[in-house]
Parts: sequence; C-alpha cells; structure tokens
Amino acid sequence: MSAMPNNQATRRQDGQGRYDLGIVLAAIALASLGTIMVASSSIAVADNQQVGPFHYLFRHLVFLGLGATLAIIAARTELSLIERHAPKLLLFGIFLLLLVFVPGIGYRVNGARRWIHLGISGFQSVEAVKLILIAYLASYLVRHRDSVQASMLGVLKPLGIAVLLVGLLLAQPDFGSAMLLMTVSLGMIWLGGARLRNLALLGALATPAIAWAAIFEEYRFKRLKSFLDPWSDPFNDGFQLTQALIAIGRGEWFGVGLGASVQKLFYLPEAHTDFILAVIAEELGFAGIVLVLALFAWLVGRGFAIGLRAVERGQRFAGYSAFGISLMLALQALVSIGVNLGVLPTKGLTLPLISSGGSSVLMTCLAVGVLARVSYELSRAENTAAQAVQAEGAPA
Repeated sequence: MSAMPNNQATRRQDGQGRYDLGIVLAAIALASLGTIMVASSSIAVADNQQVGPFHYLFRHLVFLGLGATLAIIAARTELSLIERHAPKLLLFGIFLLLLVFVPGIGYRVNGARRWIHLGISGFQSVEAVKLILIAYLASYLVRHRDSVQASMLGVLKPLGIAVLLVGLLLAQPDFGSAMLLMTVSLGMIWLGGARLRNLALLGALATPAIAWAAIFEEYRFKRLKSFLDPWSDPFNDGFQLTQALIAIGRGEWFGVGLGASVQKLFYLPEAHTDFILAVIAEELGFAGIVLVLALFAWLVGRGFAIGLRAVERGQRFAGYSAFGISLMLALQALVSIGVNLGVLPTKGLTLPLISSGGSSVLMTCLAVGVLARVSYELSRAENTAAQAVQAEGAPA
C-alpha cells in the first residue's frame, strides 16, 4: 500500500522540465536595456520626421511584445515538430528570399531589395531564413552525422544549401547577412563533427570568391576604404564611422549620462538601429559596453552549455539547434559591436534584442524561445532519467 503514492507521485512528475533561468534573465536584461536606449536615441529622429517623439519607442515596444508572444509559443512547441518539418521550412525560406524580387511585393530600402510587404509593415526575409537554416542544418546533422564526420561529400551537401541561400542574399544585395549565414553554417557543421581539415580546405578555396564579392560592388569597396581610414574623408564616406568614434570617445569610463548624448542629435546616422552601441558608449561609457558584452556572453555561454549537455545526452537536434542559435547571436552581436568600434567594416547588422527593429526583433525573440525550449526538453529528460534511477533503487 505504501508504494502506491510514490508511484503516483512519480507519474505526476514524469515529463516535467524547467526553463533555464540564465537564458530568460539575460534576454530580458538585453531587451530592457534596448528599450531604454531606443527611447533615448530615437526621440530626436522621430521628432525631426514629425511622427511624434515616441514613435520609434512605441513601434519597438509593439514588436517586442509580438516577439515575446512568439518566444512563448516557441518555448511551448516540441522540438520534434520543428525537426520533422525542417525540409519544408527550408523550402519556405527559399520562397521568402525569392519574394523580395517580385514587383509589388518586394521593395528596396537604402538601395537593397531585402524587404517584402506585409500590409501594415515590412518584413526582412533573411531574419526568418537565419532560423530556418539553423533548424535545417540541425536536422541534417542528425540524419547524416556519420557522413558529415567521415567524408568531404557529407560536408559539401549542407554547405551547398547554405551557398544557395547566400547567392540569393548577394543578389539583393546583403553581403553582411550572407557572410553571417555562411559562418554559422560552417560553425554548426564543425560542431557536428566534420573534420577541421575539410572545412579549412573549403575555406581556402572560397576565400578568393569572398574577396571578390567584397570589392566587386562599388559601395562595398567604399565601405572597406572608409573603414581602413575613416578620417581621410570624415564628411563623406567616413562620416558615419567618425561620428560613432566621436560618440564612443566622449563616453569615456562612465558616460555623459542617460539621454545626454550629443551625437544622436542628427550627427550619427542610424543612431537607434545599426549604431545604437555608439550611443550606449556615449551615454553609459566604457561601463555600458562592458555591460552589453557581459549580457551577451551570459546568454551565449548558457546556450552553448545547454547545447553540449543535450548532445551528450543524445538529444542531437536540440543540441545542434542550441549551437546554431548561440553562434548566430554571438556573431551578429560581435559584428555589430565591431562595426561601432571601428574594427570591422559597416555591415548593416543590428545589435540583437537592443537595436530598434521589426523583423529582427521578432525573429531574435523567436530564437530565444527555441533556445529556452531546448533547455526545457533537456531538463525534462534529465529529470525523467533521475526518477527512473530512483524508482529502480526504491524498495519494493
């Protein structure tokens, strides 16, 4: 009689998991800091455009709310469902990239055809494609793990899919996102067990093509020249970078104070989007940059740790998905920060969860939701295994 309550308790607890608190808190902290800085950096821009001083703040909050909803949905969705439909999702991603070239649906922003009309707002296709490619590669690495680890052909097949997507992105053109996708793909394939020498050989063969793509377009060549020496033309090609560096220099150790930035007052272009870190540096100083770096390190570190534990437990799709999302967040944050600090050429990538945006905010929140789901399913599996061990050791 005494064994019955224990068995019932075990059945009630079976299948229960826990979301990783570190991921949730890091994402909330980054989003909160982003909301504050979007408010600070966008008021002057919105007022000048006569759309109301808090236009971009309200817009950002709306997309953040929608993104939080997507994150919750993702966090409650079984990963097996995503894995099962990964090939179909890939076809949908290719369809999204092709839609930008359809007249009346796709449209240009700043000379690049990257957006599609969604009624009241636009949507940047590549933001969804980043997550779709991660899901597809994770499923591929599960299905063809032995081939990827043993042969060059096993590496070439998933890279071929990435190259196809990169080609569509270069046609828009979107060089920054194209290189991000390729780097994440290589990173996931390496973490999936591919031999380093195979990846190194492919990287050496691809380097001339990447270099050609970087300098073939005149605007990319100008960006590269201005990055190498922005002060040689501080009022034309080097204007954006020099203004960002001035903002960062003014911040010194602890900044000039929240809301007190001068550079955001029509000197620094894209102050609330691509160059929001420069405003953070000016208003919060070196301490603000360290805070941003620490929060991203916390989020990405937890993601990699959870991915490693999942792979070790045999939950390979979950683990590879965590690796891919962590790589994407880390690389995009590092590129955005590097551009603001003048150590990388301008790429047009936003700072995840901090920069003002629409589709980028939505898809980053969705990515965090998937990462949280990985932590939940890992915790659930660990709890179930622990309960099984306890049940075996319990007296009859």
